[in-house]
Amino acid sequence: MQGCFNRSILALKLAERIPGPKRMSEPTSPAETEHSEEAPPPRREPVFNLPPVVLAVIGICVAVFLLHQYVLTEEQQITLLTDGAFIPVLYTGQYGFDWFLFTRPFTYAFMHGGLAHIAINMVALAAFGSPLANRLGGLWFAVFFAVTGLAAVALFWALHPFGEAPLVGASGAISGMMGAAARFGFRIDRSSGKAAFAGAPLPFADVMRSRGVVTFLAMWMVVNLATGLFDLVPGVGGQIAWEAHIGGFIAGFFGLRLLDRRQPVE
Repeated sequence: MQGCFNRSILALKLAERIPGPKRMSEPTSPAETEHSEEAPPPRREPVFNLPPVVLAVIGICVAVFLLHQYVLTEEQQITLLTDGAFIPVLYTGQYGFDWFLFTRPFTYAFMHGGLAHIAINMVALAAFGSPLANRLGGLWFAVFFAVTGLAAVALFWALHPFGEAPLVGASGAISGMMGAAARFGFRIDRSSGKAAFAGAPLPFADVMRSRGVVTFLAMWMVVNLATGLFDLVPGVGGQIAWEAHIGGFIAGFFGLRLLDRRQPVE
């Protein structure tokens, strides 16, 4: 009862003041005409050529956002936020135990605080998640998404253990995908008709010698610090959780080899 009573107190506190959620020709001869008729037609790729697992994640995020924004009552919205978002202070023991303590570090990634928030994240997810999913496969991509999202909230909790602001958004896991992209040196293979990261993950020393990758890493860090510390993203309510972005990026960058089961052909 103590845990339930304390959880009710937290829900009331969230109802009174919920901080904003913290938060890519024509032929010239008969011979050429005959040759062109014999040649197979070029492959046509669909405009939205996204892997099923990426589409599934996007679909869940959009469905949860629409449900929260346009279907639920205010009381139900608070319940969803309390039970689904990651709230650091709940892991200090002050509010007792509930089973959602095991699921919040994963479900928070499917929730978003506003239209701009979810739009930016879904575009980035499609851009960086698609070649990674084509490389890892659906199952291992799902594991990657979960692990990097967990790493994101782990670092955020380590720095803000008593924070009461709910943390939502897939940007921690997406930052992990950016880390994986950097580890591949942004090399892409389209020979199968689907864009996938190519080659073996680069050793750390090779990454640091790549001007393009180092430039990306520097720009990524500057943008994250600027948006997180100075709140420079218009239309995104609440403070940007740049600490979670870094946690996800580190996990994706250094943990990629553990999840990359494909043996590249030399």
